[in-house]
Amino acid sequence: MGGDVHFAVLGSLEVRVGDIRLKLGGPVPKRILTTLLLEPGRMVPVSRLVEAAWGEQPPRTAAHQVRKAIADLRQRMPDGGSLLVTEGPGYRLDVDPANLDLSQFSLRLRQAREAQENGRTAEAAGRLRAALALWRGPVMSGSGGSVIAAASAVLEERRLAAVEQLVELRLALGESGELVGDLRQLIAEHPLWETLRGHLMVALYRSGRQAEALEEFGRVRDLLVEELGIDPSPQLTRLYEAILRDSPELAAVAPGALGQEETEAAAHRPAAPQGMAPCTLPHDLMDFAGRDRELRRLLESAELTDGGTVRIVAIDGMGGSGKTSLAVRAAHRLADRYPDGQIYVDLRGFTPGEEPRRPAVVIGALLRTLGVPSERIPDDVDGRVALWRATLARRRVLLVLDNALDAAQVRPLIPASTGCLVLVASRNHMVGLDGADWLSIGMMSPSDSLELIKLALGEDRAAGEPEAVAELSALCGRLPLALRVATARLRSRPRWTVRHLVDRLGDEARRLDELKSGDHSVEATLQLSYQALDDERRDAFRLLGLHPGTETDAHSAAALLGTGVREAEEVLEHLLDMHLVEQYEIGRYAFHDLVRSFARRLQGQRPQEERAAFGRLLDYYLSVTEKACRTLYPGRAPIGERSGAPAAAQLPAITTAAQAEGLFDREHVTLLAAVERAEQEEFHHHAVHLARNLIFHLNSRSYLEEYRRAAGVAVSAARRLGAPRTLRLSLTNLAAVLWKLGRFREGITAATEALDVTRRLGDRGGEAVCLDMLGLLHSCLGHLAQARRYLEQAVDLHEDLPDGRQRAYAWCNLSSVYAWFGRYEDAAAAAERAVFLCQGAEARGEEIIALTDLATARLGTGQHAAALVSLERALELGDESRMPENLALTFALAAEASERLGAVERATEYAAEALRMIQSKGTATRNATVENLLGRFHRRRGDLPLALELHASAHRHAVTVEYRIEIAHALDGMAEVLKGMGEFQESALHRTRAHDLFQGMEVPVKRSSTV
Repeated sequence: MGGDVHFAVLGSLEVRVGDIRLKLGGPVPKRILTTLLLEPGRMVPVSRLVEAAWGEQPPRTAAHQVRKAIADLRQRMPDGGSLLVTEGPGYRLDVDPANLDLSQFSLRLRQAREAQENGRTAEAAGRLRAALALWRGPVMSGSGGSVIAAASAVLEERRLAAVEQLVELRLALGESGELVGDLRQLIAEHPLWETLRGHLMVALYRSGRQAEALEEFGRVRDLLVEELGIDPSPQLTRLYEAILRDSPELAAVAPGALGQEETEAAAHRPAAPQGMAPCTLPHDLMDFAGRDRELRRLLESAELTDGGTVRIVAIDGMGGSGKTSLAVRAAHRLADRYPDGQIYVDLRGFTPGEEPRRPAVVIGALLRTLGVPSERIPDDVDGRVALWRATLARRRVLLVLDNALDAAQVRPLIPASTGCLVLVASRNHMVGLDGADWLSIGMMSPSDSLELIKLALGEDRAAGEPEAVAELSALCGRLPLALRVATARLRSRPRWTVRHLVDRLGDEARRLDELKSGDHSVEATLQLSYQALDDERRDAFRLLGLHPGTETDAHSAAALLGTGVREAEEVLEHLLDMHLVEQYEIGRYAFHDLVRSFARRLQGQRPQEERAAFGRLLDYYLSVTEKACRTLYPGRAPIGERSGAPAAAQLPAITTAAQAEGLFDREHVTLLAAVERAEQEEFHHHAVHLARNLIFHLNSRSYLEEYRRAAGVAVSAARRLGAPRTLRLSLTNLAAVLWKLGRFREGITAATEALDVTRRLGDRGGEAVCLDMLGLLHSCLGHLAQARRYLEQAVDLHEDLPDGRQRAYAWCNLSSVYAWFGRYEDAAAAAERAVFLCQGAEARGEEIIALTDLATARLGTGQHAAALVSLERALELGDESRMPENLALTFALAAEASERLGAVERATEYAAEALRMIQSKGTATRNATVENLLGRFHRRRGDLPLALELHASAHRHAVTVEYRIEIAHALDGMAEVLKGMGEFQESALHRTRAHDLFQGMEVPVKRSSTV
């Protein structure tokens, strides 16, 4: 039953295998999986899953999309086929109850009820604590839609019932003062919950705080009158009267009233020291938010014992991540288990203007806190350590060691008593602290950071600007200190809107200046960590701030630092231990956003050194991308005036296409940032050549806006270099992406300039490419006769040149124009020529386009079987990671060919796949073409509303970019659909507009709707 897969639904949806969190795709599969998890082991019909995923307005293909989502989930999870079982009209999730938090929650509630019924009050309370510890928030964090929200509301009622039951049990066990803080927090969340108010009044009364208990009744009475116009319940009023007369019935339960187990446990509890047990814990934050998982893990770690050693739990994280707040909250939760004292010590490992406290000094202070007279405390370190451990023998003490510098500072403070717990908080991951259970914390989750802002600002103020609040969370890097500083500034400036502060934080150069409030400063906190580094590592940290991306690896770091890869990795690992960098996957290191801002503030101290370092990084990126491009694109044309890639000392292994693609997939965002930064810093040679290498990858993945930015930088850099051959190539690259983006007129301007440059150079190959590009761009604007002339010139020039890829492109473009003119035989011949050239050049992407063009021509001549053969070959060659918009066109044509051959079911599947792909990632031009094809398909199948919707969408896309041929096809398609729907007048209007456009392009009207 897939026992290795663990599911969590009480909060954000999580699926884990060990420590690995699985990615589940978009919101639809998550809602489907959540719905199944809410009814584990039961069959959930597809209709219910559709409603859960889309609510009351599901798409027409909803049932099909549910099946696809189930198939995708099965692929993503180990043994997914046995976990997600098809049963009758629906699906069942066959999950082991031990692997689902909801099942565990229900189990622990049952165990608590049984324990309480049998008089085991303490056990019942423990079971309830364990059940409630599973909760991380509402199901799917409240983003699951109406169906899941309804189920979540039921579960929330169960949770609140368990909370109330636990409070009652804790009161029955004699707790009072310990309960007050927890009850106040619950009441802040549920102010009208009278039962909790009553429990708080009892807890205050039993703690000797009778006046506060009476005041609490006054507060709830006023609130009920104001909010609901009612008086407190009779039960709460009777409780108030009992407190007024100091009724004996309110006294805490006598020890004899406890069950046998509780009595025995109290009898064997170690005695506290003489006098009152010391408690020096700082106050628990009222607006503490989030960190539920970390707190749960911390509490669980604290409970584990191995029988013979003191328990040490250490928390590490970057400055401002909330380590102290988390440790203090955990300490308050655990305090009742350590009756002999709860002691907090600031070791000042990272305190401005102060030296870290020496262990001997700390132990002296601790001994005095425990009541040891000063005259009995030895002067030497060993003597103090021995007395400290002897004093704690057989005692149960909780010790919080905050702001620790290193393991050497902490080790002497560790008691020997197995009844003690030590919580350590440090910015440094102290690997030398043997026996510690480590918990590393980073930035808060998005939901937790939003909750902190809401608690700090108030629900109304946060709800008034939800978008600005989300931006504030992001700009603060979801770092608790930054969030607290930002919200403190807003509280102190009630006239400020959240948007006003967000705008101020938007300037990275001044962001750290804005994150100051009183004696709290994010920059000062980061400065302490930086100053704790030695000189060599401070220099390394500063140079790493030059990196243009969000992540680095050891190779690029080595280039920046001018060291070997191993030395760079050692620096990065040390910074990782100091939490000045983070690691989200092995071998990849990242600055937190605010740490990056801090690092960039340090730049400018040594400008020549920094420029040389950035130059080394560009050398490395140019070398490694050259290596990747030689592997992926061995036949690419030479660029012209290039001096070759500069030598880089150490490059990663790139011997296979998969390794080369992996490099570009990981680094393309960073490489684009490096290209743009290279131009800014006047590294023009690097900018133009690195951009060209990057463009190959951006094109293959259809990252078109990024492609346009890189191409624009390349053109600018080539102009500054005065390199005409490089400029020509850069201009044609720019024209190509402008065509893909539907910016045809801008593309014509770039291609025309490129043609002028290449003719001055006498470069026939470049001229052929420019003519081909001009033909393509003019064809999209409907200048078909002019386009045909350009393309015919281009193929003539190409015939004498060796570049098979470029020749194939020209033949493909000419094939499209011939097809639009209705010259399908000529179109087929041109496409066949292109297929032949692609096979010779081993150009898979170009072959897919050529095969698709060939199928278009064959559909025009009625050769449907031959068309399908070409299309199925194209589908075999293609995958969704490379130019998915082209693959969508292939699927749409395959739907038409299959339908013409009578394979209706397969045709419907192809059509659905084409629509899915074009909706997920398409361009305006390709969307228009595919939607027109699918509109005609669904019209023939009799689904006139869907056909009309598709043609209308195609028309919107085509009009946006002036794609005249598809504007005409869309109008023609809408005319046909409207005629079938009986809307004859509107149909005639659309028909006339389409006819005029076809005539203007010299396209035969009678053939226009065939393909």
